[in-house]
Amino acid sequence: MNRVPGDTENAHSSSVESCPSLRDVHSINPAQLMARIESYEGREKKGISDVRRTFCLFVTFDLLFITLLWIIELNVKGGIETTLEKEVLHYDYSSSYFDIFLLAVFRFKVLILAYAMCRLRHWWAIAFTTAVTSAFLLAKVIISQLFSQGAFGYVLPIISFILAWIETWFLDFKVLPQEAEEENRFLIAQDASERAALLHPGVLSDGQFYSPPESVAGS
Repeated sequence: MNRVPGDTENAHSSSVESCPSLRDVHSINPAQLMARIESYEGREKKGISDVRRTFCLFVTFDLLFITLLWIIELNVKGGIETTLEKEVLHYDYSSSYFDIFLLAVFRFKVLILAYAMCRLRHWWAIAFTTAVTSAFLLAKVIISQLFSQGAFGYVLPIISFILAWIETWFLDFKVLPQEAEEENRFLIAQDASERAALLHPGVLSDGQFYSPPESVAGS
């Protein structure tokens, strides 16, 4: 019976502590609120957020790094032209690395289209590319004969697999939560600025002040 007041106080204190951002926003003067809103709107007009731009750069790095490793593999096997003709024109699933390069191109196109051009705010596109990448690489490692072809038989599949999962982690734990937090802050600041405008109307200008005409002496 004695626990009820204590639980009520704990629940009340936790609910109060859960809204620090709202108290902080209301403690800021209207000029600072408008500055924050204008800065957020400026970022929206500028384009994608900084964290999303970093994600797109990492997706580009994924493609370039896999391409570089594939070109090195072509040189190691006896020259780019000869090996390129063997792996592309006479493609063999069990021994060619060309499909791993195409897999990187597939990830790049889907992710850039979804998160840079369409500015998608959902995880389904990255989940699709990571699932396709993981399934293809697992099947290729099990069925093909890559491990008998030297170090690149290990390096290319493992690097491609790791990069795909790093992209998933970065989008799910960095990009989407940070953008949602910035949007919530913008909405709170906008609501606080509207309330502040109602409670504190604009300062009167000099033209709104006037003095009565001088009275006649002795009147």
